[in-house]
Amino acid sequence: MSRLSDFNRAPEFRSRFRFAAVCRFALSLFAAFGLVRLVRAQEEPATAISHVKKVFEQAAKAVVKIHGVDEHCEISGTGFFIDPTGTLYTAYTVGGEAGNFTIDFNGKRYPARQVLADIRSGMAILKTDVATPALPIGKSEELEVATPVVAIGYPLDLPETPNFGMIAGFDRKYLGRYFSTTHLRVNLPTQRGEAGAPLLNMKGEVVGILVSSLENNSACYAVPIEAAEKIRRDFVRFGEARHGWVGINVSEAAKQVEGSRAEMTQIMEGTPAAGSGIKPGDVLLQVGRKKVHEPEDVLDASFFITAGDTVPITVMRGNEKLTFNVQAELHPASQRPPLIASPTNQAVPLKLDSEVQRTP
Repeated sequence: MSRLSDFNRAPEFRSRFRFAAVCRFALSLFAAFGLVRLVRAQEEPATAISHVKKVFEQAAKAVVKIHGVDEHCEISGTGFFIDPTGTLYTAYTVGGEAGNFTIDFNGKRYPARQVLADIRSGMAILKTDVATPALPIGKSEELEVATPVVAIGYPLDLPETPNFGMIAGFDRKYLGRYFSTTHLRVNLPTQRGEAGAPLLNMKGEVVGILVSSLENNSACYAVPIEAAEKIRRDFVRFGEARHGWVGINVSEAAKQVEGSRAEMTQIMEGTPAAGSGIKPGDVLLQVGRKKVHEPEDVLDASFFITAGDTVPITVMRGNEKLTFNVQAELHPASQRPPLIASPTNQAVPLKLDSEVQRTP
């Protein structure tokens, strides 16, 4: 009798045959899938590089070299346009204490003037009277550790230069001293002249401004773009930066309450919070739009307070959730010089140098 008739007559043979056929088909699928993954893995580096190149080509036209003169020498750094009327952002070390500004744009040199300089955020705003491109504004809040980013700057006397790296951390302090707001730590090596460069996500949106370097210039800090935008909103409303405060001190609570460990320890006399109804022992949950989970969250929350605005402050007192409306006043450190402030407001300079050219 033939094998075919044996197969037709024996159900166990049919089952084994079908199982073997299914296995062979599955193995062929796995092999094909593995080949596709291998091809894709080989293509990914080239695709990533081409994407960085695309971001650079699209954004570079809105990035400019800035020249200025301070009381000692000529300086140069980087800036970028954020609207089509010639408004640009840069670092305070470039646009904060110099004058006689010019920018290199589109193959020409144009005069520029300082609109605002804010030492607490580490940024400055300049303006030139010419129609310009503008970089789209992104959200640093969407970044995570290891998110790839691109910076475009003018190091030394070189043309616009791309720099590719990743987000390494979100730091509130450096060497024991606190920033006025959380800074983005970026694994990008920096050189003189790159202060004020835009930090871009892979969509080509600005998520930060390079403002300071770490030891040996192996990495850098960028102020989040939301901080710069807060300062610009203040300027539009009041013609100046209006850093606010309410006058509270917090420390870590013994236990977490409603997701927060920030306990009120002092309501300072003569401050907006005095007489508001907030008491020591209250657990702070929210300041304005910023939720609070730990004491250091108050730094970010305070940075985004604008003097003159009424700020809702939500606390837990026992089992009761309470909200107090406090009218913020101008922060006493607004006119002080630290880019990094300690709890005692001692000045600790930290900067990403602009290129310095000594005059004869």
